[in-house]
Amino acid sequence: MKQFLLFTVLSFALVSCSGNGKQAEVAQDKTFELDNLMLLADQKINDTLTVVGYVTHTCKHSGKKCFIVGESQGISMQILAGGEIESFDAELVGSKLSVTGVIKEYHLSQEAIAEDEKSVQERIEGGESAESCAAEMSSIEEMRKWMEANNKDYYVIYYMEGLKFEKM
Repeated sequence: MKQFLLFTVLSFALVSCSGNGKQAEVAQDKTFELDNLMLLADQKINDTLTVVGYVTHTCKHSGKKCFIVGESQGISMQILAGGEIESFDAELVGSKLSVTGVIKEYHLSQEAIAEDEKSVQERIEGGESAESCAAEMSSIEEMRKWMEANNKDYYVIYYMEGLKFEKM
């Protein structure tokens, strides 16, 4: 649970697979800085485009995932390896990447959020300091505020199924 919540805190991302021949073609006007893409991600679901950001983390076990942030470093997105991407090397952390892929969304249910909150509360009751759990609790509160403001019974997480990337 903690790892799942941390994933949620770090990004608007998750998992899926799809593909068709047209997705490999990307026009120049479909290149976005991550901060700008997140402003209209809901309009770009299943679109193939290119996003530019800085790598903050790569999956150490398989290399099949990486996280990027934009210039503001306030928003991150998970990129899943696919297409020409076999894996993301740990040496990419700190690098600026241009990643082409397909934008996807995952809906995190109210029930899953409540389960995560319960898990955090149990850790606090088990002796973990409330300060160490503050970021997770803050994230849960932000998700609930977003759901209320957007009249949704789920929280949206955006991610990308990567097809190829280029180090800038």
